[in-house]
Amino acid sequence: MWGYYFNSLIHSLPFFLKGLWVTIEVSGLSLIIGTMIGFVWGILRSSGPRWLCWPIMAWVDLIRGTPFLVQVFIIFFILPELGLNLDPFPASVIALTNLAACFICEIVCAGLQSIPKGQVEAALSTGLSSFQCLRYILLPQALKTILPPLVGQYVLLVKDSSVVSAIGLVDVTRVGWLTVQRIPEGIMVFGLVGLLYFSICYPLIVLANRLEKRMTVQTLRL
Repeated sequence: MWGYYFNSLIHSLPFFLKGLWVTIEVSGLSLIIGTMIGFVWGILRSSGPRWLCWPIMAWVDLIRGTPFLVQVFIIFFILPELGLNLDPFPASVIALTNLAACFICEIVCAGLQSIPKGQVEAALSTGLSSFQCLRYILLPQALKTILPPLVGQYVLLVKDSSVVSAIGLVDVTRVGWLTVQRIPEGIMVFGLVGLLYFSICYPLIVLANRLEKRMTVQTLRL
C-alpha cells in the first residue's frame, strides 16, 4: 500500500512544483514591496514628524499584535462587503506585503536608532541635509545591524505564506491539502510539503547566518 501511495505522490509531483512556484511568486512579490514600504516606514518612524510617526507605530503594533489569518480573512472576505473584490492571489500579496512591511519597519527603526545621535548632530553641523545624513551616515552603518534580522524575517514570512492557502490560493500547502484527500498518508504528503518549503528557506537561513557572522567579525575588528 505504501508503494502505491508513493507512486501516486510521484505522479502528483508536477502539481506540487506548480504550487511551489505560486508560493515563490506570492512570497517574492510581497517581500520586495514589503521591504520598500518597511524601509520608508522605519525611516519615518525613527526620524519623521510625530504626525507621521504615531499612525505608523499604531498600525505596526496592530498588525504585529493580531493573528495573520484574521488579517487575511478581513482582506478577502470583509473588503468585498465594502465594494473591493479581490482574487486569492492579489489578496494574499496585499496581506503578506502589509505583514512584511510592519515587521521590517521595526527592524529598520531599531537599526537606525542604534546609531549614536552625536553622529547625526555632527553631520548636520557640517552642512549636510537630513537626506544626505541619512544616505551617507545613518544607512551605511545601520545596514550592518539591519541585514541579518532582515533576512531572518524573510524566512519567517515565507513560512507565513502557507496561511493564505486558507482563502483558496493554490500554493504548495493547498496542493498538499488537496493531495491528502486522494493519498491518505499525511506524513508522506506533508513531509513533501515541508521539504519544498525547506528548499526555499534553507538558502535564506544560510545567508542570514553568514551575514550575522560577518557583521560580528567586523564589529570585533572595530
